[in-house]
Amino acid sequence: MIYFCENNGYGMGTSQERAAHNTQFHQRGDKIPGIKIDGQNILMVRETMKWAGKFVVENGPLFIEASTYRYHGHSMSDPGISYRDKTEVTEVRNTRDPLLICEKMLIEQEWSTKEELKAMEKEIRKVLEAEVDQARKDPFPTREDLYTHIGATKEHYVRGVEVALSQDYR
Repeated sequence: MIYFCENNGYGMGTSQERAAHNTQFHQRGDKIPGIKIDGQNILMVRETMKWAGKFVVENGPLFIEASTYRYHGHSMSDPGISYRDKTEVTEVRNTRDPLLICEKMLIEQEWSTKEELKAMEKEIRKVLEAEVDQARKDPFPTREDLYTHIGATKEHYVRGVEVALSQDYR
C-alpha cells in the first residue's frame, strides 16, 4: 500500500503552519516509513512511484508526501488571497511550475529543443480542441451509461451493490 499525500501547503483558508503542529507529514507515521518529494517535478514523481511500487512489494507500506502548490483558492468560497499574497503565487508560478521545471530539464539535458516542445504543444492543443468539440457534440449519457465500462464483467455491478436500472434516481 502506498499512501500518497499531495500537500499544497494550505488547508481551507489557512496555511499548514497555522493548522498543524507537525507539518512534516511524511514523518508522522509510527510504523510506516515516509519520504518527501517535490510534487511539482513530474519526472521525480514518475521515478519515485516506479521505485515505490517495487519497495512496497518487498517491504510493506510507504507514505509519500508530495510538496505541491495550488494557484487558486480551495473552493468558490475561498478566493485564495486572504491568507497569501499575489507575490507568493507569482513567485511559485515563475520558479516551481511543473511545466516549466520539465521544459527546463528537457532542454538542459538536450532531450528536446524549445522549438520541438512548442511544436508539440501546438499539436496537443489542436488535438485537445478537437476532442472537446467532439465531447460537446456527443449525446448526454443516459442513466444506463453510468453502469458501463466500470468493471471486468458486463453485469451492472457497482461496489458490491446491485442497482435496479429501472428505478428513477433523480
